[in-house]
Amino acid sequence: MFQKILIANRGEIALRVLRACKELGIQTVVVHSTADADAMHVRLADESVCIGPPPSRDSYLNIHQIVAACEITGADAVHPGYGFLSENAKFADILAAHNITFIGPTGDHIRIMGDKIEAKRTAKRLGIPVVPGSDGAVTDQKEAKRIAAEIGYPVIIKASAGGGGRGMKVALTEADLEVALQTASTEAGAAFGDDAVYIEKYLEKPRHIEVQVFGDGFGRGVHFGERDCSLQRRHQKVWEEAPSPALNAEERARIGGICAKAIADLGYSGAGTIEFLYENGEFYFIEMNTRLQVEHPVTEAITGIDLVHEQIRVASGGGLSVKQEDIKFNGHAIECRINAEDPRTFTPSPGTITHFHTPGGLGIRVDSGVYSGYKIPPYYDSLIGKLIVHGRNRVECMMRLRRALDEFVVDGIKTTLPLFRDLVGNADIANGDYDIHWLEKYLAKEE
Repeated sequence: MFQKILIANRGEIALRVLRACKELGIQTVVVHSTADADAMHVRLADESVCIGPPPSRDSYLNIHQIVAACEITGADAVHPGYGFLSENAKFADILAAHNITFIGPTGDHIRIMGDKIEAKRTAKRLGIPVVPGSDGAVTDQKEAKRIAAEIGYPVIIKASAGGGGRGMKVALTEADLEVALQTASTEAGAAFGDDAVYIEKYLEKPRHIEVQVFGDGFGRGVHFGERDCSLQRRHQKVWEEAPSPALNAEERARIGGICAKAIADLGYSGAGTIEFLYENGEFYFIEMNTRLQVEHPVTEAITGIDLVHEQIRVASGGGLSVKQEDIKFNGHAIECRINAEDPRTFTPSPGTITHFHTPGGLGIRVDSGVYSGYKIPPYYDSLIGKLIVHGRNRVECMMRLRRALDEFVVDGIKTTLPLFRDLVGNADIANGDYDIHWLEKYLAKEE
């Protein structure tokens, strides 16, 4: 096991990882920008190192500063959390060159899954069902029209190196295709420095289902069930739950088994999430995230297994603590992402929190690094906390969530709490009857 882990992140995820390290008896080091000097994870860590000014490029994305912090403090491993450098293959490679363990997959596996075209090819080779579309990048209009005609309209053009909804355009007809292809390529080049795009069949009312997987790096893999992340705004997840209200036990076992086998065959090490669009009983691979997910607590709630403990154990060479038959699913869990944003316009709302009170009671968990008097800086993601609720079934979970949302108090800034209070009382949400477009349509009606 590691002696000292450096946590290369901030906010609630840095605090989440820090707690896991303390439970395992591992010394902790956190890095922080000058804007985060008073953050909770900085206060609670055994050691802290300031690595630069507020802009991420000068601090949390500064690889050289983070490696230097490891060497100064004697950290023998780095946990990247999510975002920032968590899926940066160069970072993983540099740490390895300095004999520092990256708590995550190899740089090669990050590279494969970070390229959407290569990821799709790899998924297909591993037996994972994929969305019909081009086998690689599409470079001209003639080829695009041929592929679109073969798979049928509507189609969606996506950036090969993309994420977060950038470089994505839908073409409903052949007449739309030329503009959509050019626009997606231009956006991709501007956002990611790579203008390569590919074409897929556009599913009109799918759900977003993701499977939590783990590999030990030695040919063994398991899955921890699925999460339903269909409630999204601009391709950003807002509400996640496990298990999905849309799947039955047979579908759950089938797709979980496919994913676990694929991870084993790939020789993958650590946590990963294989994401799908699901429509009419069929799963279609869209991407794989080679890191811990924001929504991992809902999986922990229904399995009782600490996924950060597993990450650390696997990275240290200890292998997985469980076999597939050991993983049991218990009850239902929902996570609401509490953002410092206007609940209708989603405009960021940085500022000082004047009062902060979290709900409690059976089945309630709040992951947050903020506190009364904390000043939210304007430089980073607006997520300030996650409310995770667990119940014996979905009905109990929803009832408990309604109560927890009523107890949650954040004063001094605007948050998305009012949105969740509306959603928990909506009939479609109560019935689990929603797809990836539902939330945006709901918000449009409210305007």
